[in-house]
Amino acid sequence: MGSTEGEAKSQGKVAEIGQCMFAFIDSMAFMCAVELRIPDIIHSHSGLVTVSQIASSIGNSVNISFLEKVLRLLVRRGIFTEHHQSDAGESLYGLPDACKCLLWESEQSSAPMILLLKSTMSSFNNFTQCVKGAGNGFKNTYGCSVWEYNEQNVEFASLVNKSQKSHCNVVSEAVISEYKEEFNNIKSLVDVGGGIGAMATQIAKSFPHIEVINYDLPHVVKMAQPHDGVSHLGGDMFDSIPNADVLLLKGVVTDWDDEAVIKIFKNCRKAIPEKTGKLIIIDNILRPEENSNHVQFQIDLAVHVAFGGNQRTELEWKKLLEKGGFPSYKIIKLPTMQSAIEAYPY
Repeated sequence: MGSTEGEAKSQGKVAEIGQCMFAFIDSMAFMCAVELRIPDIIHSHSGLVTVSQIASSIGNSVNISFLEKVLRLLVRRGIFTEHHQSDAGESLYGLPDACKCLLWESEQSSAPMILLLKSTMSSFNNFTQCVKGAGNGFKNTYGCSVWEYNEQNVEFASLVNKSQKSHCNVVSEAVISEYKEEFNNIKSLVDVGGGIGAMATQIAKSFPHIEVINYDLPHVVKMAQPHDGVSHLGGDMFDSIPNADVLLLKGVVTDWDDEAVIKIFKNCRKAIPEKTGKLIIIDNILRPEENSNHVQFQIDLAVHVAFGGNQRTELEWKKLLEKGGFPSYKIIKLPTMQSAIEAYPY
């Protein structure tokens, strides 16, 4: 019995290793489906569609046999559903409700982020170089930082902006709900690194009495759409940050190394009132001691490869905040993967 159990465990481990080894195939099939807009094609046919109909919607010269292989794999991953017809005709493919975030028309669409990742996949071949201290994978691959590439490449910048907007639509509802009472009692707020102003716009809509500033690099804010109650201001958070009652950093800190983060925090500290000011950080908190969401640890590697940044544990957040001039903080769990970290200069 012992030998049999040992063999079963060994075979199970071999299977796990195989899954790790070929996990990238799942990612490539998934990205292929989104790039070809297969979820949108299925949705446009009112829910169920054959592989021939999908192929016809994609265009000419489609390899139907390979397309079917892609669909078959993604059915096993729960991205699509497959329904076998009783007359032995073609299978019908559907899109689960939980996967409608893959539709381009969805306000909370994940499609832009998926294609953004696909466009930078070459940089993820640099894990070994990253371990050996040869810088981040993106710069090694493309010869410049993400921010420089974003400024030079219009298509890439468009995907970045669409990704940020979609992510904002996911997070903003939770943030506005959590801070409804507090935001009713402040006069000014700066969204630091706010991109094209998606979050700032949502806050201004919900709290029209607040003077909201969307603050980002000049070439970024020039693409922002005007909105009542929002001022789009170009600048560099490493130089200075506009004064306000509350500062917001949503998904910004994770992109930078510790030295850069401390500099950002110090500039934030200078920009808020000493006795009443507050910094609100919306970001992930790693909890290695718990059975945390596996995706957070994948993101931790991804942001390091792309930006040289890091996801952080609570202790790591605490140390950076203290060095940046914020001796106290509290964490508020949100109904998203991210948490809110409130940091105070007192």
